Amino acid sequence: MEDAAIIELYWARDQRAIGETEARYGAYLRRTAVNLLELPEDAEECVSDTYLAAWNAMPPERPGILRAFLGRITRNLALDRLKAAQTKKRGGGAARVLFDELAEVLPGGDTPEGALDEKELLRDIEAFLRAEPERSRKMFLRRYWYADSVKAVASRYGMRENSVSAQLARTRGRLRKYLTERGYAL
Repeated sequence: MEDAAIIELYWARDQRAIGETEARYGAYLRRTAVNLLELPEDAEECVSDTYLAAWNAMPPERPGILRAFLGRITRNLALDRLKAAQTKKRGGGAARVLFDELAEVLPGGDTPEGALDEKELLRDIEAFLRAEPERSRKMFLRRYWYADSVKAVASRYGMRENSVSAQLARTRGRLRKYLTERGYAL
């Protein structure tokens, strides 16, 4: 079933919307959650919560790209779950590594001023990524949005892990320079 038809099912409050969403995007949503959480049980809960969140959001929301809409919900739910787990016990995990890699590049949002600038920061990061070569942009997104391991990124692009790590480090460096030039205190 096409995205527009699935969205119409949500708007009609037809419960088939959940089944159709699962059939079309279930594997993608599980992979997104597992990449961040690592435990299949936690990932499965996030996917179920995604369906509930989508049900509650539509209407009034009418997403332009259903895959991106659902992916964002799943990713945010997984990050919230991860944050809650790390609050209980200060641990590592794959997401911690991602945050550590980006910590030197992104300004902190711990202050009220930092939180207010978050939307502007996101726009600037999007502009930076649009200006990057396609392969570099896609590798960056695979690593930091989809939380793919360096090994998975290397496999996807037919590269060695060391080459991917070096490429990602160069991209982070360019992002750092770009943001610094725009006045962000890093």
